[in-house]
Amino acid sequence: MPELPEITIIARQMNRELKGKRIAHIEVKQPKNLNMPIQEFLKIAKGKIVDNVSSKGKWMFIKLEPAYFMLIHLGMNGEILYFTANQKLPEKYQFKLTFSDKTGFTIHFWWFGYIHLIQEKDLNKHKLTAQLGISPTHENFTLEHFKKLLANKKARIKNFLLNQKNIAGIGNVYAQDILFKAKLHPNRKISTLTEKEITNLYNAIRNILNHSIQLGGDAYDKNFYGRKGKLTLNEFLVGYKTGKPCPTCKTPIIKIKTGSTSSYICPKCQTLK
Repeated sequence: MPELPEITIIARQMNRELKGKRIAHIEVKQPKNLNMPIQEFLKIAKGKIVDNVSSKGKWMFIKLEPAYFMLIHLGMNGEILYFTANQKLPEKYQFKLTFSDKTGFTIHFWWFGYIHLIQEKDLNKHKLTAQLGISPTHENFTLEHFKKLLANKKARIKNFLLNQKNIAGIGNVYAQDILFKAKLHPNRKISTLTEKEITNLYNAIRNILNHSIQLGGDAYDKNFYGRKGKLTLNEFLVGYKTGKPCPTCKTPIIKIKTGSTSSYICPKCQTLK
């Protein structure tokens, strides 16, 4: 699943390519992806101009003028790909948007995703995005803010990180190396963390996510231009490396069950205190 780094990269590329363009045509092959009937969706979107594209967590926000947002979530996995005039389109897609200059993009959901049109004045009422926490790469995600988020929490630290209402954008892919870099077992209770461990975790979140963004995201996901990132398995510290030596102490990495997810840890560096 594309997580914060991949969505950040796509949104930046979309903003660069789409800003100022007018929507001319939309093709919808899967109505269930929309939050309204197709004809209503088309009536609202056609003719609108892209003001900017941004992201929050795993969501893309296309600001349309006048007075609307198109919100996109790629679900379990998917591809949103840019095309130019006369360019061959992907064989599979559920959604195609074309601008007046004949450029546009297609979206292919591997499982299920969302394409929602929301009035700007109602954005804070959109159930799937209104309660999202701050993105950890945002300038307002400071150490002090992070400490306040953790205050009086009793949850296990991995469950906390994956909860999009706490922090938007971290999924199971990046949580592995974040927790390893902070030397924390995924089942550690937040209430047991020391000040130093909280600071280390904050720095690990920023470091791991920004490193992936610099590499163009995960090698398994495509960006807006159809190119894959350079974050290969070799770049991971412990994630998905069962049996490989820990990069710090050489102890074999193990895979454990943590609630509804699996985790990859070094049993020596990430002890459960």
